[in-house]
Order: sequence, then structure tokens, then C-alpha cells
Amino acid sequence: MAEARLKVYRGDSGGGQYVEYKVPVEAGMVILDAIHYIQGAYAPDLAVRWNCKAAKCGSCSGEVNGKPSLMCKTRLDDFDLSEPIEVRPIKTFPVVKDLVTDVSWNYEINKRIVPFTPTNTNTDEWKIYQDDVDRVQEFRKCIECFLCQNVCHVLRNHDKKDLDDPKHLFAGPRFMVRIASLEMHPMDGANRVPFTKNEAGIGYCNITKCCTEVCPEDIHITDNAIIPMKERVVDEFYDPVLMIWRKMTGKK
Repeated sequence: MAEARLKVYRGDSGGGQYVEYKVPVEAGMVILDAIHYIQGAYAPDLAVRWNCKAAKCGSCSGEVNGKPSLMCKTRLDDFDLSEPIEVRPIKTFPVVKDLVTDVSWNYEINKRIVPFTPTNTNTDEWKIYQDDVDRVQEFRKCIECFLCQNVCHVLRNHDKKDLDDPKHLFAGPRFMVRIASLEMHPMDGANRVPFTKNEAGIGYCNITKCCTEVCPEDIHITDNAIIPMKERVVDEFYDPVLMIWRKMTGKK
């Protein structure tokens, strides 16, 4: 039977180290299977967050050989088993224990976004074109694995996560997707463009598309959410015709 060697991060907020484990490989195994084997055979105290094991809950996010991935979707037979496979928690958020990180910051961001605000509460009168449904439906596929947040260099390298200072805050690609899903809903009447510019920090994004590359649901985060929201910000705040009109009328 083939055998894999997994170098798994063991530690907490105070630091840690990699520990190597040998795992027998069977057909169809994924990284999460290997982690469960390690828990059963070697380290019952190994902490890992998971739920569905079907790539739909977003719980088992991690970094496998440096690539942000869902552990339940990352097959062992995609690796050269003659080399050790490194498994570590996602880097952008603080480690709680082993492979588990504290992602509560994301939920604090979510609380600040104005929820769905229908222009007409009588849903019997709603008429929505299929194109509008399809546009919003893509964003609804998000499973909140936060891999896009993890790989975003604004959060990962520049740590723009200061909830008390909008100048040092970037909501991240996941919440640009959420804002876009609300702004592009044909029945929504709220205006989140000022929030997107002034509080969510959309100007920090330089559209490298790294978030799109790691999305397990293949959401076109950059092209279909972030860039359209950037365009709305430009239209509302930097359109030269509107700027002249505002100066002439004194209206915002």
C-alpha cells in the first residue's frame, strides 16, 4: 500500500512546529481523510475544523504545500508521495490551535453591511428578469471558506483589518461579493456605494485576481463583483459631469 508523509502544523497562538506523520493511502483519499487518520492513529488532540466533507460548508480551509485549499477537495493522488505534504492553517487569520484559525473578524465586517432592503415588500409584485437572477446567483454560491480573504495580499501582507480605522481597513473579496450581490439585486433599494468606498476600502484592491484563482465555487470575484463595484464608486464620486453639476447646484 502506498504511503504519504504529512507535515502537519501543531501549535497555538503562541507558536508551533511541524510534525510529520505517515499515512497509508487508499484510492480516492483527500487531505482531510489523511488528517482524520492522523487523529485516529497518532494524535487525537489534533484540532481541525470540518463539517460536510463535500466542499460545500467551507469549514476545512487550510494551506496544502503553500496553496490555499479546501482539505476535503484536495486529493492525495495529485501529489508526489515521495515528498512530504505540508499542511498548515490559513495564514491571514490568527491560529487558535493546530489547523483551526479565528475567522471572527469576517463576521464583524459582515455586520456592517446594510442587509437586503427591498423597494417593494409585496413579493407578489416582484418581476425579475432571468439575467438579473443569474447575475446575483453566482455570488450566492459563496460557501464562506475565506480562502479568498486568506490569499488577498491587502489582508495577508498589509494586514488591513483595523475595525476602528477605515483608513486601515479592507473588507476583502468575500465581502465585495456580498456587497455586489445586494447592490445588483433588482429589488434592493439601499445604496452601499459610499460604504464600499469609505469603509470597506475597495480602493485598496488592485485586481490581481488571486482571490478568483482560489475560489472553490469558481465565482468570478474580480471580474463580476469587485470591478463593477469599483465602477459604481467612480460613477458616484469621480464622474466629472456629476462633479460640475454638484458644484453648480450645491447638491450631493
